[in-house]
Amino acid sequence: MDNVAFIKECQEKVFAGTHISSEDAEKLLNIPDENLKDLAKCANEITQDFNGKKIDVEQLNNIKKNACSEDCTFCGQSAFFDTGVDTYQLPSPEEVVSKAIKAKEEGAESYCLVAAWREPSTKDFEKVCNIIEQINQKVGISVECSLGFLTPIQATKLKELGVKRYNHNLETAKSKFAEICTTHTYEDRLKTLAIARKAGLELCTGGIIGLGETREQRLELTLELARLYPEEVTINILVPVPGTPLELQAELKNSEIVRMFAVIRFLLPESVIKISGGRETMLNDSGEELLQSGANGIITAGYLTMEGNEAEKDLKMIEKIGLQA
Repeated sequence: MDNVAFIKECQEKVFAGTHISSEDAEKLLNIPDENLKDLAKCANEITQDFNGKKIDVEQLNNIKKNACSEDCTFCGQSAFFDTGVDTYQLPSPEEVVSKAIKAKEEGAESYCLVAAWREPSTKDFEKVCNIIEQINQKVGISVECSLGFLTPIQATKLKELGVKRYNHNLETAKSKFAEICTTHTYEDRLKTLAIARKAGLELCTGGIIGLGETREQRLELTLELARLYPEEVTINILVPVPGTPLELQAELKNSEIVRMFAVIRFLLPESVIKISGGRETMLNDSGEELLQSGANGIITAGYLTMEGNEAEKDLKMIEKIGLQA
């Protein structure tokens, strides 16, 4: 069987409701460069068959910045590294509400509250809950959270407050994780995802590609995501931060990024697959190609420590390629 026929066979399995095997996924990820456009095209057809032309547009609010106790080697907010990132504690509910209103006006469907800490203290968690209540009362936008490790009680509280989705990234493959972080384990991250799922929260998880991992390790991460079957996958492309151990990391080839997004779509046909940090600086088209290669979501108007495209620019980009925001 030639490569194009194999890609189409895998696509037909997905359309028929049959999960492709890990062997299929491995072969797809290693498809020759000359067949990469075929892989991307079939992934795009799966996206539109299961999800239509709608692109999930999200904005973030980094509600607590820097001085995190964890030593993740890619992160400009870690207290272990001198990166020159400014710091601040939790803002007032009024300030967050104002930004949430602006996000909704700019076309965002969801608004994710992100905090740079290992886990929320009791006092800080109460403050975050108050912020969520204020957003619910005054804005009416889907609230998501990324607050680090959670207890079952905290996860249940977020569900009661109407939080739709909890983000907790695996970051990289299990076999790579110890090189990326030593202050907690891969299993710690899986445990928090299990707690969030048990509380009834939808899951958003993913990682960062371009950390120096092998293609095999990207496959490992992809298969773990498929096992978890999250409602949303978020894939960041490393932007090396000066002052971190990965500041001199070489850029990932564009073809490797396309492969990753396309294969995730074959494995997770129904999920939102979101292009996250790095798309504006590491891609030459801000994500146009990836939105036609399996992805169906973006984060707009900035990230945790980096600026992003203005929302209006991203909405025009989505319209330009025949998709809908």
